[in-house]
Amino acid sequence: MNVKKIILDQFHRAYAVGNIYINQELHVIVASEAVEGKCIAYHGEDFSQKKVIWDGEGGTMSIVELPNTNGEFLATKRFFPGFNAKESKIVHVIPNGDGFIVKDFISIPYLHRFDILELNGIQYFIGASLCTSKTEREDWSNPGKVFVGILPKDLSEGMEVKPILENLYHNHGYYRATYHGNPASFITSDEGVFVFVPPHDGNESWEIEHIIKTRVSDVAVLDIDQDGEDEICSIEPFHGNDMHIYKKVEGIYQVVYTIPRPLEFAHALAGTSLRGKPVFVCGIRRLNQELFYIEYNHETKTYDIVEIDKNVGTANVVVINEKKRDLIVASNNTIHEAAVYIITK
Repeated sequence: MNVKKIILDQFHRAYAVGNIYINQELHVIVASEAVEGKCIAYHGEDFSQKKVIWDGEGGTMSIVELPNTNGEFLATKRFFPGFNAKESKIVHVIPNGDGFIVKDFISIPYLHRFDILELNGIQYFIGASLCTSKTEREDWSNPGKVFVGILPKDLSEGMEVKPILENLYHNHGYYRATYHGNPASFITSDEGVFVFVPPHDGNESWEIEHIIKTRVSDVAVLDIDQDGEDEICSIEPFHGNDMHIYKKVEGIYQVVYTIPRPLEFAHALAGTSLRGKPVFVCGIRRLNQELFYIEYNHETKTYDIVEIDKNVGTANVVVINEKKRDLIVASNNTIHEAAVYIITK
């Protein structure tokens, strides 16, 4: 595979990444975690055109496109460095001509990740708070929760949420995938990996399964060896230095591969494909600060690591598959850079 890197911007504390389509044109979004951070949409064939969505209030951890809209999305704000997130909130962003309208939606203290899952015509909200309160940066005495709600058709009405799982320490990781054929959320904490499946009817309860019981920071889900069953790539423990691949063996997820080289502060994870090949894309924020992907080698029956970039310190990635190319949108947080990597054969 060939890799071409486009540096979008020198971007102070670039953190969250996402993508939307406005009038069927792709826009990639990068947002800052900084207190006075910005959020910018880049578009055009080489992403040289840009639109400032906001500037002056950052703390953005997550960006989620609203289904069935012309580029509307939800994003977190006010989750600032040092886990300073008592006033964390979600905003609703609406494209408007060449600009955007940004409206407050709901507030959930310490909300780190959230998503929207759609099942049987109902759009379900799910969000995970890193903790519930703090007296200082390293105070983890009040654990986080998982909240759910039903997204209203008119977001100006706000939304009621309720906790469905509590007592989750370092409630950090989130990944959207499918589970037993249904849309699902994989949420990770010191207690392990939990799978949340929304109800088929808005009046029913969510299904919750506890599938891995060890301290996990982040996961991605993908059938990397193409045997018909998903594997799970993990970062362990919170903001940790170990990465594993789990495979279900006799009904239980077990570690079948551990990255053998030193890592420090692993953070970015995506289960995706690059030019049709299933891979886990991974970003490390310290030490070698590399961006790489893991692929399964069917000849040797093991896993290969392929470097994409180094000395960049990627915090988050989103991968977009197109007909002639694949795109990795990366927030290279350590060097304050927003970038797109174009992958071709």
